[in-house]
Amino acid sequence: MLIDLTLPITPQMVEKAQANEKMALVGHLGTHFDTMGKEFPLSYTELTATVFDVTGIADRDISSSDIDLSKLKPGMFAAFHTGFIEKEGYGGKRYFTEHPQLSDALIDDLLLRQVAIIGVDFAGVRRGREHLPKDEYCANKNTFIVENLCNLSSVLGCSFTACTYPMNYVDVTGVPCRVIAKA
Repeated sequence: MLIDLTLPITPQMVEKAQANEKMALVGHLGTHFDTMGKEFPLSYTELTATVFDVTGIADRDISSSDIDLSKLKPGMFAAFHTGFIEKEGYGGKRYFTEHPQLSDALIDDLLLRQVAIIGVDFAGVRRGREHLPKDEYCANKNTFIVENLCNLSSVLGCSFTACTYPMNYVDVTGVPCRVIAKA
């Protein structure tokens, strides 16, 4: 079974996103990697994946104690299902400024476990001024962040392979991609 985890983009969504977020241009629009100028390894295109259900977390950062870190192995795709993209809708001001975020300690735990890709159903692992530095911090450790995933509830509790196919852009900070779950 194949499940598309990529956000469909409409012209109206593009207009709304660009009105609320200056980075919502070609490379940072919809489902994309924050590559921070690094090259995405082709070996990352098909990875064993897991999705953590963190829908019950509100009014605080998602922390390491909220997930089962023992499920993580080096080279995995680790996704976080908050339901935010479905609840809030993509592209509005609140979507970019009030989304959930992962704690710094959780991000460090993911990097320590050598996760290859961190996937989120919101606009970034950190908000505001912390967003880009944290993306670069992860990319420098060969971990890439895929933002704005959707349909993660469809693969909760499933064993699946995350098939991630970025566009072949070079020397950019963001690269659009398609993410398909193969269960």
